[in-house]
Amino acid sequence: MSKPRRSASPTQHRYPRTARLNQSLREVIAEALTRIDDERLHLVTITSIDVDSEMNRAIVYFDSLLGEEGDADILAALASHRVRLQSSVGREVRAKKTPILSFRPDETIRAAERIERILHDKATMPERPPEPDAAESDVAESDADGET
Repeated sequence: MSKPRRSASPTQHRYPRTARLNQSLREVIAEALTRIDDERLHLVTITSIDVDSEMNRAIVYFDSLLGEEGDADILAALASHRVRLQSSVGREVRAKKTPILSFRPDETIRAAERIERILHDKATMPERPPEPDAAESDVAESDADGET
């Protein structure tokens, strides 16, 4: 007897290949960063990764507790360790190619922080109307019930 034929469609995953690859790369790079002994990278978090469809390039988005002031040092540190990070990706991720890594600060998180500051700034908050007295609200409720 011959072997049963494979189905025409490959196995269905819950999310696309690029999303799985982005997540795998994020985990591998974040783990590799913990093994690098560089003080400039101690407060860095890898927030997301965007790999192109051909898997030639990957943009690694990061954030840091140092904020925008620490970006230059962090970018320099990541650039100096790029080859080491790429070799970690090549060893730990099963793929035909290892993408070339580039690094950028995650502007999404920073934009959200700016919006949060604006929303909580007293200068931008609209003035609230004065609260009605408790006695006035009791009178309004009794008028609505038809009692006087």
